[in-house]
Amino acid sequence: MFKAPLDLAKCRILVSNDDGIDANGIKLLERVARTLSDDVWVVAPETEQSAVSHSLTVRTPLRIRTRDERHFAVNGTPTDAVLLAVTHILKDHAPDLVLSGVNRGGNLGEDVTYSGTIAAAMEGTLLGVPSIALSQYVAEETKRTPWAVAERHAADVIRTLVSVAWPKGVLINVNFPDVPADRVKGVAVTSQGRRKPGGELDRRLDPRGVPYFWVATLRTEEPTRPGSDLAAVLQGSIAVTPLSTDLTHRPTLATLEDAFGAVEDVSGALKDASGTGAGA
Repeated sequence: MFKAPLDLAKCRILVSNDDGIDANGIKLLERVARTLSDDVWVVAPETEQSAVSHSLTVRTPLRIRTRDERHFAVNGTPTDAVLLAVTHILKDHAPDLVLSGVNRGGNLGEDVTYSGTIAAAMEGTLLGVPSIALSQYVAEETKRTPWAVAERHAADVIRTLVSVAWPKGVLINVNFPDVPADRVKGVAVTSQGRRKPGGELDRRLDPRGVPYFWVATLRTEEPTRPGSDLAAVLQGSIAVTPLSTDLTHRPTLATLEDAFGAVEDVSGALKDASGTGAGA
């Protein structure tokens, strides 16, 4: 666990995202971060990297393009950006907090396994830095992204989150609802819901008649699942969800230990009976 509470006024904050260094959401998050600390750095992908998940560039060279003293663009993924920020750009004074976002669109349910926004926070977590991913949910019928919600509420959410410690290997996922900023119902601490993206393929033909595909944005959702991130956001609350980098499913681990333990017992007995066991 990190030492809590974090004194944000004394913190070095790293801001990153997956929508690219020029996205509206990262500019918003930088403004929020600057209300918390004077020591704010931005290192983000040069171009949009949505849905790249926790991918790391290993077969092509990475380049850092300096925008100014505290703004750097990386020609890679969100993971690359955070890795280079912590281990190179800020190697002499590592960040105390990583903020990723604000993503245009929610990262709810199974979105988290595809999201570059979550991946940037995950990389910060793996590097030992407390990390928070922030996303602004946009309802399908909405014509504009309701940035005012995150702008108004993000700082308070961050302050509360860093007032308590959470374990190493855990990152925090925050989703703001698509409601007027003054009608947010509060903060709900939630579990990961069900919201599988890519549930539909759009098949088309190119000018030569050869088929190609777009992965559509249609999602299979369970919006009424009690206590879930999606349910909270659709009800007008800010969803705060702790996520773990350890993907081990403990109940199944115990089941498999029992199953393979029984197999080993049987195979050991058979070896002994055939004279090929350890005592032969």
